[in-house]
Amino acid sequence: MPKKKTGQRKKAEKMRARQKGIRSAKDNLSLAKHPCNATMECDKCKKKQKNRAFCYFCQNLQRLPQCASCGKIKCLMKSGDCVVKHPGVYTTGMGLVGAICDFCEAWVCHGRKCLTTHACVCPLQDANCAECERGTWDHGGRIFMCSYCSAYLCEDDQFEHQASCQVLDSENYKCQSCNKLGQYSCLKCKVCFCDEHIRCKRFSIVKKIEIIHVQSVLIQQLKSVIYHYLLVIINMADKHMRKVMMMMMIHILTELVVLE
Repeated sequence: MPKKKTGQRKKAEKMRARQKGIRSAKDNLSLAKHPCNATMECDKCKKKQKNRAFCYFCQNLQRLPQCASCGKIKCLMKSGDCVVKHPGVYTTGMGLVGAICDFCEAWVCHGRKCLTTHACVCPLQDANCAECERGTWDHGGRIFMCSYCSAYLCEDDQFEHQASCQVLDSENYKCQSCNKLGQYSCLKCKVCFCDEHIRCKRFSIVKKIEIIHVQSVLIQQLKSVIYHYLLVIINMADKHMRKVMMMMMIHILTELVVLE
C-alpha cells in the first residue's frame, strides 16, 4: 500500500503547484499588470504615476523601490541568485536595487535573473503612444494597449482613442425591428438597433397605453362640449344659420367617432 501523505507533504505539494501556476501566469500577464507598469505614489508630492526610479514631477527618490521585473520590494536571504550577497539580512530600499531599465525607467533588483533578462523582455520597449507619440520618459502616466488595434496608448489619450477606434461586429448596421440604420449594438449577440427600438419593449407598450388613454379622455371632453353647443344651436332663431351649424357639428362628431 502507498504511504499516507503527511500534512507537511500536502502543504509542500500545494505550494509547489501554486508557484508553478504563478510562474506560468507571468508569461500571459496583461500590460496593465506588469510590475514595470504598476501604479506608484510619490512619498513627497503624493502624485500617482507609473512605477519609475525617480518621481516624474519632483524627482524624489522612492523610499521603497519596486523591481520592474519580479515586482518585489524586499529581498529575502534565501533567494540565492543575488549579485550583492547579504547573508542573514532582509534588504529594502537602495540595498535592493541593481540597475535602472532604459525602456521603462524603473528600478531592477540585484537578482541575477532580473538583471540579465528584464531588458530583453521589457514590455515597454516600443511603448510610444499612438496618439501623441510620447515615450515612457516623456510623460508620467502608465501605458495601456488598445483593445481593438493593440496600439500603445498613454494615460491621457487612452479613452479618446478607444472610443474612435471601436467598430461594430455586426454584419450590417440595419435595425432588426424596422430596417432603419441603427447605431446601437447588443454586446452579446452584436445585433444593431435604432434609437426607437433600443428601449425595452415593455416601456414602449406602457407609453402607448398612456397616449391612448389621454386621447380617449380628450375625445370624451370634446363630445360633451359639442353636445352642449348642439343644444344652443337648436334654440337659435335663424333657420339658415341653424342648419349650417348643425351640419358642421355632425361632421365633427363623425370625425371624432372615426378617431375613437
